[in-house]
Amino acid sequence: MFARLTSRLTSRLDRYRDAGLLVLRVGVGLSFVMHGWPKVVGGPERWARLATFAGIEVLPTLFGFMGALAETAGGLLLALGLLFRPAAFFLLCTMAMAFRAHLLAGDGFSDFSHALEMGFVFAGLLLAGPGRYSLDDYFFNRSRAGF
Repeated sequence: MFARLTSRLTSRLDRYRDAGLLVLRVGVGLSFVMHGWPKVVGGPERWARLATFAGIEVLPTLFGFMGALAETAGGLLLALGLLFRPAAFFLLCTMAMAFRAHLLAGDGFSDFSHALEMGFVFAGLLLAGPGRYSLDDYFFNRSRAGF
């Protein structure tokens, strides 16, 4: 009886998979826009501090800016579902560097857990794709009618 109930429930919920990806994309994406924007407008000194904290000693201003831009622009692209997989990849790389930075600093789990958890989210999204309700699907997937 329980198996039949769960089977019926999951089969009904399967039709909302793309909507679930939309909610996840928009929520996480906009969160990263808000998280990254202050870093982008923080200027060269802030960019250099970001990279130095991550253990990057070569061209720290450039790499700090790239990390801030990955969070901001990557978050926007993720939310829109546009160039989704490249955006998810760059966000995954940014989270890997943030995780590494916290480990090098000797931080505990509560300090590095956000970067670790979001890394797993971006890895999962990279594999799953943006879903049907995305600009990637609308513009690049000609086999379906888009939205």
